[in-house]
Amino acid sequence: MQESTACPLTTHALAGALPGTLRYDLPVPEPAYLTVAEVARHLRMGARKVYDLAARGHLPHRRVGGRLLFDRAAVDLWLGHAGQAGSVAAGLPPAVVAGSHDPLLDWAVRESRCGLALLTQGSTDGLARLAAGQVAAALVHLPAEDLSDFNRPQADARLRGRGVALLEWARRDQGLLVAPGNPLGLHGVADLARPGLRVATRQAGAGSAALLERLLVREGIDPLGVGGGPVASSETDLALAVRGDRADVGLGALAAARVLGLDFVPLLVERLDLAVSRAAWFEPPLQALFAFARGPLAAEQARALGGYDLTAVGTVRWNDPG
Repeated sequence: MQESTACPLTTHALAGALPGTLRYDLPVPEPAYLTVAEVARHLRMGARKVYDLAARGHLPHRRVGGRLLFDRAAVDLWLGHAGQAGSVAAGLPPAVVAGSHDPLLDWAVRESRCGLALLTQGSTDGLARLAAGQVAAALVHLPAEDLSDFNRPQADARLRGRGVALLEWARRDQGLLVAPGNPLGLHGVADLARPGLRVATRQAGAGSAALLERLLVREGIDPLGVGGGPVASSETDLALAVRGDRADVGLGALAAARVLGLDFVPLLVERLDLAVSRAAWFEPPLQALFAFARGPLAAEQARALGGYDLTAVGTVRWNDPG
């Protein structure tokens, strides 16, 4: 969804202005969240029907202080799905989540018993499989070139027109995983250019590989000159490489460091999104996963793992109706 920040000055904008004054006809921004009455008007149905759809778990909503609130983008996503309900059922993608490896998602898929399977071969691989209709969702954390955003530029480039949306999974602390006590005194990305330093890296196409490249370029370091350690295919494998002294350092999540007792040098907070097929979003597996992620067990596990923020889980970050 694109937001317009321009307000052109036109003859129409000046029409009716008082002498000596300048008036702009500024558009009134639409609220991000809607009340029951506003949703009823938006969908052209009665308030009782809205309550009924919410109670049956069909219409996505949140309960705040006893009131129901509805994310406008999520309501539009639901509306598009409902309009295709007759044709979607026969063409559902497999109940598989591809993309990046994340310790919290790995745990949540198991504990929620949602029925999803995981195929974690990197963010770029996940987007390709999702675009081809091979999976129901893909976990991605691909940074924009200037590190100002995550995932939306790639979604615009690779998923537009395919009936896909980005829903936030979590915010996650990313940094350098180092041996206990940080014996080499590594404090930032610039230290990765030290001669002889063994840097564990992620496979090509992984979100962490893209992030490391962006961070190195920002520091004026040639990414091709950084390495010397093993190439890991998951957060856990990278952490094990550092713990087993096969690498001195690697870029990864705080959660991966904590599990193996490694030290952690924080660098930034990234946003992980689940890119989901609109056809699969309202089916039981993904609904069960996100319902579980909003609950107390997921919040407790996020705190135990460390470095996660689930405040906005399920928020629509990009929506293409296809």
